[in-house]
Amino acid sequence: MGRTGYGALLRTPGAWAFLVPAFAARLPYAMLTMGVVLLVHRTHGSYGTAGGVAAAAAVAQALAGPQTGRLADRYGQAAVLVPGVLLHAASTAALTALALGRAPVWALFAAAAPAGATVPQIGAMVRARWVARLDGGPLLGTAFAFESVTDEFTFVVGPVLATALCTGVAPAAGLAAEAALTVAGGLAFAALRRSAPARHPRPAGGGRRASALAVPGVRLLVLAFLGVGSVFGAVQVSVTASAGEAGRPGMSGTVYGVFAVGSMLAGVLYGAVPWRRPPHRRMPAAYLAMVLGCSALWALPDLTALAAGVLVCGLTVAPNLITGYTLVESLVPAGAKTEAFTWLTGAIGLGLAAGSTAAGQLVDAVGARAGFLVPVAGTGAALAVLLVLRGLLEPGPAPGRTVARGTGAGGRPAGRAGAGAAGTGTTQLTPAALD
Repeated sequence: MGRTGYGALLRTPGAWAFLVPAFAARLPYAMLTMGVVLLVHRTHGSYGTAGGVAAAAAVAQALAGPQTGRLADRYGQAAVLVPGVLLHAASTAALTALALGRAPVWALFAAAAPAGATVPQIGAMVRARWVARLDGGPLLGTAFAFESVTDEFTFVVGPVLATALCTGVAPAAGLAAEAALTVAGGLAFAALRRSAPARHPRPAGGGRRASALAVPGVRLLVLAFLGVGSVFGAVQVSVTASAGEAGRPGMSGTVYGVFAVGSMLAGVLYGAVPWRRPPHRRMPAAYLAMVLGCSALWALPDLTALAAGVLVCGLTVAPNLITGYTLVESLVPAGAKTEAFTWLTGAIGLGLAAGSTAAGQLVDAVGARAGFLVPVAGTGAALAVLLVLRGLLEPGPAPGRTVARGTGAGGRPAGRAGAGAAGTGTTQLTPAALD
């Protein structure tokens, strides 16, 4: 990885053609939660309500995202993106109008659900394009690192932009910009069909397509990413509340941006290291570092100390994201990769929803600093499960991975993917087997 590097990755033919519109289309995802929180708090006066509405959008995105990924694997990315971005713009406009009209809280929740469900799964689709373009070559790990860095960069720019628009222009300006960028970037990305991965439609004889979630290692990664999402959601709400308590609400986007900068810098360095240990062995250590990085945020006395604390916490996030996406690519076949990536993205969204809701309630009941206890609890619980079941992350041979139904070589438990699973009762998990 160190020899190939980011320069070689970005010289991949056709890469820039889809990376630029993809960035425009994924930036709104980093603006959505902050835009909703700031707008709803301004119109309804409660961080609990604001966090809950943002959580409703995140839950809807998490539940609908994998289904969007399945459809993209089957019918192609453009067929899913074009109607999706248009529906997202309409749903966001409805949510904005209801908030400005001070509609009942139940109406905000009802409008937030379709706004979240129609968020385009650009990050997963870009990763699927890298997989198709690089065909499992040595640059693939670098590509996942680059995508993680890009995600984090959007979380540097997105919250700051949303905060500036909501506080400096109008409470609804953040969501208006989010919808406009989604439409423009999403349609431009969808138009680039040559770089899109091949479709994997059902065979003529029919049959039911199995979910990528059927792979035990993917389910474990989903749980781990729920914990990562709790960090995003709780830190975002708690930072916003802390800035408000300090009398500097406009600083919330900047402080949260410092958190994203930390993760982005860690992603750059992590992707440049020629790791000798395989990713399934690196994941538990990276996750432990994230738990420790979250553990002191609740005790920090002011915004300056908080900015330093979230920087340290952010440094631990990207290694988990990069390692997780690398692992899931090795665990599932080509016909389910977009869906698999969206399960991880959706898990982050569900964790974000739970984290923002719990943090919002604690902020309203106790104070801003109490919200920082949520990511410690979320990541700590996920770490315990990850340590117990970490063997499920060992990838099988590619491309025809075997998934044991009985007991594989070495007495491995049933349902576990792994190299050397050539024991009794195995089936080939190939694209055809997903149909």
